[in-house]
Amino acid sequence: MVEKKVEFYSDGLKLKGSYYYPEQFVEGEKYPAIIINSGYQGFNEFYPKLFAEKLTEKGYLCFGFDYRGFADSEGEKGRVVLEEQVRDIQHAISYISTNENVDSEKIGLIGWGMGACNVVHVAAKDKRVKAVAGLNGFYNGERWLKAIHTYVDFVEIERVLEEDRRVRATTGKSQLAPTFIHYPLDPATKDYVENELSSVYGFGHETQLLFTDSILETNAEDIVEKVSPVPLFIGHGRDNLLHPNTESVSLFQKANSPKTFYWIEGKHNDFMFGDHPEFIRLNNKLDEFFQNSL
Repeated sequence: MVEKKVEFYSDGLKLKGSYYYPEQFVEGEKYPAIIINSGYQGFNEFYPKLFAEKLTEKGYLCFGFDYRGFADSEGEKGRVVLEEQVRDIQHAISYISTNENVDSEKIGLIGWGMGACNVVHVAAKDKRVKAVAGLNGFYNGERWLKAIHTYVDFVEIERVLEEDRRVRATTGKSQLAPTFIHYPLDPATKDYVENELSSVYGFGHETQLLFTDSILETNAEDIVEKVSPVPLFIGHGRDNLLHPNTESVSLFQKANSPKTFYWIEGKHNDFMFGDHPEFIRLNNKLDEFFQNSL
């Protein structure tokens, strides 16, 4: 895989990204292109690059980037608003469409974790997307938050958010809080994050409480029917405790055809290593999906 680092703009903010080219890349030839989008703590160095290593081997031109406010992309640090990330993805589509080696009629999206909800929103309204895959996501933010917190904890979250809304209204600023204050990691995910991801540049900054409000407001199930006739792929870890697999099952049931469901034999990210058999199987399944769809 050959990486070429680039910059592009989203709502006037300069974002950092990378093209990932196949080793046997031929200048002037048109390639199907896949934009790979990370989840929370959305860095290109996380899963976009990992997926690109496998998918470029299969002949795709891949693109990954850091969402606004992350790593060295411009934007307010600690501000995470899912609607703004959706716009970042749309601007990434516009940007790669200027590349003479990208077949603009064959652009696909992959969204990991929280990014899965983002790419469904993009595909529902941006018909430049010709195929979309959501992996290990949640798709109704309020339902997900309630599922992973006790009733007492959720009442406290609502109290904290109401106080923060008043602060925002009077000062214009949302309060910063620990990275995972309302996004608690299950033991397996926490272990993976601490061992594999925590050393990545830019990881672990405090996040504004506005982020939790953004989660509560997002709901891909309301718009997933609009993705059709664009093919939809939903994959989910059978034993995922961070994002319950009922999230993907529920979204898939509400989606129109064409659609594909794939059970990942794993948790949230315990299989996310380049040489892990389940990660290899997942990429083979994605290749099959995009070959049939693009």
